[in-house]
Formats: sequence, structure tokens, C-alpha cells
Amino acid sequence: MPLPTVAIVGRPNVGKSTLFNRLVGKRLALVDDRPGVTRDRREGEAKLLGLGFRVIDTAGFEDEDPHTLPGRMRTQTEAAVRDADAALFLVDAREGVTPLDAEIARWLRVESTPVILVANKAESSAGDAGILDSYRLGLGDPVAMSAEHGEGVADLFEALQPLIEGKAAEEEEPEGEGAPLKLAVVGRPNAGKSTLVNRMIGEERMITGPEAGITRDSISVEWEWEGHPVRLIDTAGLRKRAKIDDKLERLSAADTRRAIDFAEVVVLLLDATRGLESQDLRIADQVIGEGRALIIAVNKWDVAENASSLFNGIKAALAEGLAQLRDVPLLTVSAKTGKGIDTILKVAFELREAWSRRVPTGELNRWFEDAVDANPPPAPKGQRIKLRYITQVKTRPPSFVVLGNRLEELPESYRRYLLNAMRRDLDLGPVPLRLDFRGRSNPFDKGRR
Repeated sequence: MPLPTVAIVGRPNVGKSTLFNRLVGKRLALVDDRPGVTRDRREGEAKLLGLGFRVIDTAGFEDEDPHTLPGRMRTQTEAAVRDADAALFLVDAREGVTPLDAEIARWLRVESTPVILVANKAESSAGDAGILDSYRLGLGDPVAMSAEHGEGVADLFEALQPLIEGKAAEEEEPEGEGAPLKLAVVGRPNAGKSTLVNRMIGEERMITGPEAGITRDSISVEWEWEGHPVRLIDTAGLRKRAKIDDKLERLSAADTRRAIDFAEVVVLLLDATRGLESQDLRIADQVIGEGRALIIAVNKWDVAENASSLFNGIKAALAEGLAQLRDVPLLTVSAKTGKGIDTILKVAFELREAWSRRVPTGELNRWFEDAVDANPPPAPKGQRIKLRYITQVKTRPPSFVVLGNRLEELPESYRRYLLNAMRRDLDLGPVPLRLDFRGRSNPFDKGRR
């Protein structure tokens, strides 16, 4: 059984993301003093005094036209509540009940989802009046707590336990081939990342629109593709660091970098109407540097001009700009029509298989002997560099160690030769590989310094 879900709702800046972080035990959601930081639904696994559930952080509920950005955010919040097993409605005890609080309460009273009223920021006597005032919302006794300081957690547990305890069941994630593919979508702002994720899962899960930079948090969504589980991660757009002067955008960029570190395969989404830019290469280099498998997908291909020359130009630029990893898959896609999405997923699963591969020891050393015989290492000053054997020390990404003598004199070109031959001969493909060289220590060297 899946874990029960609990949605956190309320007007902007009442502490929803702070409570979310408190329940999941990590700073997953971005928190800032300004209202409206959260835009998309963010989910996480929560533990409250041993009670397990999935908690959903939602955008601040605002009374705006549905076609505006706040209106689209409200639509996401309403969907989260309808799908949840229970909702936590937060009000600010220090400010008291506002007209918007009253409007949210009227909406919640007609929904079928059970609601717990939480008077947040009640850590001092300044919140007493607001706690009493919240009774007029018609949602029963409020739970007085401080999400920031962790006060009132036991009271929240007592209110929540009867609503979800019967539905709670720990969900064990499979390992190995049956584990969800962790697939992150990254790129510059307005490249179409959220639109692509929505098209993949077949619903308007992410807020989209013409405004650049709508997505702020990295949002994870569970999904299935042809019976295979996938964990999709939509991320905030990454601009050049020199152009980031806003604290919130810096936090979003850091969140995207954490999403890359969490992922197994990363799709770097380009905009066909803008082509390949230097920032795209920086993002790709960051993904490779983290050891993640990389796919480059050119979005908006349905409106691309001079498609053939554009594709060849991008391919040539990648060959020059990403010399450290050749033959990175370059695919075309239309998030609007869905064309090319199945190819992205197929390639992503193939890359994860190569990224997770462990080469049998016998096969690895036979390859190593043949590679060294075919192209022996150089002999600086007439003294040959001796490469003794190779071993794989880990997977994800595949990492190898070569042992030998005088390795400090081995040129970088020879290391590249081994890496390229390894990808070609051992069917490892265009995934990042780690290759270290270690010399044998000489016991007679001890004490000579």
C-alpha cells in the first residue's frame, strides 16, 4: 500500500514550507521571508512521532484570476487537497484570521478531505488572540504550534493520527533493475522543462506559462513509462551565475544542483529557437562532473527553422565543447506535441544500465592486457612505465583503478586512450567513467625523507 498523503494549505507566508521541512526532517523546500516562494507542489516522506505519510507543500492560496500565475498556482493547490487523505490548514496566530483565511476555510468546508486547522507561529503570548480568533473559521479546535521551533508537534500528531493511521503502510522502494529511474530535467529558464514533464505524465502537474523562471523548487513526481517506474524531477532554470543577484534565485540554483546529484540520468533541455549557448555547455559540464549520465534534448523541434543545419551545428559544438565525453546522445523533442518523448525514456534506461554496469574481473583484465599490448605506455628517458592490472572499485558511475609503477609520468593522452577504448570495447557507452592510477609504495622509501 502507498503511504497516505497530507497536504499543507494556507495563504502566502504562514509557514507552510517551514512545516513541510519540519515534517520531512530536511530543508527540501525553499524558505524565505517574502510571500509566494512556493509555486509547484513539492512532496516528501514525513515522520511524525513514528507516524509515516507523504506530505505535500503547496503554493500560497490567493484570490486571483485562474489565467494568472497566482491563479494557476491555486489550481495546483486545489488538486493537491482533493487527492490527499487529510489537509493541514495553516493560519498565522500572530496576525489573526484574515479575509483570505476565511475564504480558504469556506472552500475547505465543502471539500470531502478532512481538515486540521493549525495556528502556526504560536510560540509566544502574541499568538493567543489569533488562536482564539481561528475558532470562527468553523473547522474545529485549532492545533497551536510553531513549525520553526518544533513546538506543538505532539498535538499535531494526536489530531492527525486518527485520520491517516489506518491507511499508513511503509512503502519499500525496490532496488536494482526494478528501482525507479531517477530522471532530472535541467536547462536554462523557459526551455520548456515543466511543459515536458507535464506531457510525460499526461497531466498539468507543473505550473507552466510564458513567464520565465516559474519553477523555483526541484519537484519530484512518481510515474510509469511502459510499466517501468520513473521518478521525474523538474528543476528551476539555471542562468549564468553573474546574472543571479537574487537570494531566492541562488537558492533555486542550489536546489537544482542537488537534484542533479540525486539523479541517475539528466536530460539537458535546449530551446530550438535559441540553439546551443555557453550556459548549456556549463550545465552539461556540471552534470558530467557529478558523474551523471547525460542526454541532450532539443525542445520545440516542431517550430525549429532550418532543422537539419541546426542539428548538425549543435552536434559539432557539443563535440568541441564536451570533449571529455564523446557521443553524448543528442535527441529532438516537442514538449507541446509529445513527439520524441519515448525515445528520451528508452535512451535514459539504456544509459542507466551502462552507468550501473559492473564489468566481470576476467573480462576487464583481458581487455586491459589487449589494450596495453596494442598501445604500450611511453618510456620517458628510456624507462618504461609499467601498468600491472586494473580493477573496478564501484559503479554508478563505473569507476576503475589501474595499479603500476612510475604512473606520475603517464601522460594525460594515454589516460584518454584507455577511457575511449573502455567505452568502445566494454559496451559502457557515453556515460562518465572514473579512472584513477595508483602506484605501489616502496617499503625501502620509508624514513628516507
